[in-house]
Amino acid sequence: MDGLKVVIIGAGIGGLTAAIALSQSGHTVEVYERAQELRPRGAGISLWSNGVKVLNRFGMGKDIAEIGGQMDFMQYLSTSGEVLNHVNLHPLIEEVGQRPYPVARADLQAMLLEKFPGTVNLGYRCLSVEEHGEQVTAQFENGHKATGDLLIAADGVRSSLRQYVLDREVHPTYRDYVNWNGLVAADEALTPANTWTIYVGNHQRASLMPVGGDRLYFFFDVPLPLGTSAPPELIRSELAEHFKGWAEPVQTLIERINPEQTNRLEISDVGPVDRMVRGRVALLGDAAHATCPDLGQGGCQALEDVYMLNHFLLTTNISVEDALKRYEAAREDRTRSIVKKARNRAEVIHGKDPEVTAQWYDQLRQESPSDVTDAIAKTILTGPLQ
Repeated sequence: MDGLKVVIIGAGIGGLTAAIALSQSGHTVEVYERAQELRPRGAGISLWSNGVKVLNRFGMGKDIAEIGGQMDFMQYLSTSGEVLNHVNLHPLIEEVGQRPYPVARADLQAMLLEKFPGTVNLGYRCLSVEEHGEQVTAQFENGHKATGDLLIAADGVRSSLRQYVLDREVHPTYRDYVNWNGLVAADEALTPANTWTIYVGNHQRASLMPVGGDRLYFFFDVPLPLGTSAPPELIRSELAEHFKGWAEPVQTLIERINPEQTNRLEISDVGPVDRMVRGRVALLGDAAHATCPDLGQGGCQALEDVYMLNHFLLTTNISVEDALKRYEAAREDRTRSIVKKARNRAEVIHGKDPEVTAQWYDQLRQESPSDVTDAIAKTILTGPLQ
């Protein structure tokens, strides 16, 4: 099919990439975003090779390489700084055929906005959708209506359109830990420039990952009850208390963060859901399958969604509804597996069963680096792009 009118709700990674892909395929695309300005949720994102391959497919390979960090190694350290495991990522890159690129979310968003030939309509909060014949219409809070041949709901973890597709309410579920994240200048005193460093212990994590522009994307994880909060001026002291006694680079990182530019997120996930499509409306990305970030696959799965949706709209011509059902069937098992796998990993890392977490720490000390890369490769190569 070609020449379709596509309405996209949401201008995050999935929505913007879908807009680019479908525009390249000859469709007319309109993008609507409820926010008044585009501000990424979180400072950085790890785009593993399966996600990068999708960007390559749509002509953005050079661009993502320019803004992504060069990550050649990853290492796990104890709270005291003892190296538990040091992993060379080059065997992984050779096996899967593509380097991963950790990237600042703002840089990725800017890249996608530049590549999209249209305009993102900001301040458009979608209230409802209605299907009528061979068209679907979105109704917005400001009174505007947008009608197309299909509608893509890429409106994130707190999607307002998920209920329409599922015909029931599905809310995000808190997964019992808080994540602080932001960006700092790269410095060998924190981590080698080409290395993802993860400190683990006490069911907590402190992580440093290289991104473009000689910066590091950092995050801290701490299991906490739902509803805790701290104003920006207390974030540094809050982290200092949680990570008291940890290795010197962790203390240095806490001293160097900009509290005003540090995000504090209560981590939730969604699903697995039992459907992604209703008629001419398709869920995409976090609206369908928001994951815990512990696999680094949330953004990658949104990109895989884009690839498969575009594929079926290009290669089938029975009807829009038929193409969307094929998209749903192709993504169902993959996304369900990733949501569950990321949730299980979050529970292991953050001490839901302290004995299991202690066993994981012991495993890190004994595990062959090839076992680590084999597990990552399996996740990557189970997707649609080999």
